[in-house]
Amino acid sequence: MISIKSNREIELMREAGKKNILAFKEIEKYLKVGITTDKINQVVEDFLEKNNCKSSTLGFEGYPKSVCVSVNDEVVHGIPSKRKLKDGDIVSVDLVLSYKGYNADATRTYIIGKVSDEVKDLVENTKQAFYAGVSVVKNGARIRDISKAIETYAHAHGLSVVEELVGHGIGANMHEEPDVPNFDTHNMTVLKTGMTLAIEPMLNLGDKHVYIDDDDWTVKTCDGLPAAHYENTILVTEDGYEILTGD
Repeated sequence: MISIKSNREIELMREAGKKNILAFKEIEKYLKVGITTDKINQVVEDFLEKNNCKSSTLGFEGYPKSVCVSVNDEVVHGIPSKRKLKDGDIVSVDLVLSYKGYNADATRTYIIGKVSDEVKDLVENTKQAFYAGVSVVKNGARIRDISKAIETYAHAHGLSVVEELVGHGIGANMHEEPDVPNFDTHNMTVLKTGMTLAIEPMLNLGDKHVYIDDDDWTVKTCDGLPAAHYENTILVTEDGYEILTGD
């Protein structure tokens, strides 16, 4: 069942979104060559403790950390570890936090040091694919409109779309109905004012095929080429949308 949020719930989700924005500002202070992905997790945990928030990923189906940190060919769900970031890496940080019982979900892909123009374009065009998708959001639009807009943008820029993973509804639960694919599945679910969604293009520089690593969490590209991920939690409004987790 798709949840239409009350005014009270929307205000709580706005508050959660503001906390998520502040968390990313804190994370960005530490992103440089030599930092471990575990340090990013520690920064998140320290922020959550100081700001009366909880990690929505810690313990979810056994996930062992408070944030997902995915590097290079890791599409999503990378587990923080002693791995150090190197010059030329790209790193996706996926943070879902809960504040006063409501969730905010966002992902950013960052460039560490110097990368090729091709990789820069991957990161930028993944972000712009999100904006292509969200641009069609309004009361009365359909999930399919979002999916087609993202897929069309990605393919126009030579990128492939991961099909095993999708965006989703969000609210009191991290994952709610409806699914929000980044490719056209002919999903004709109608958007309604008060729905809250996590829209999240996951795009690959090579082909679309992925696999789950031996840790049972990290999703990686089969061809070993880089992937990028960009996500925000949004609110459907009568004539458009509101991004709750920054831009």
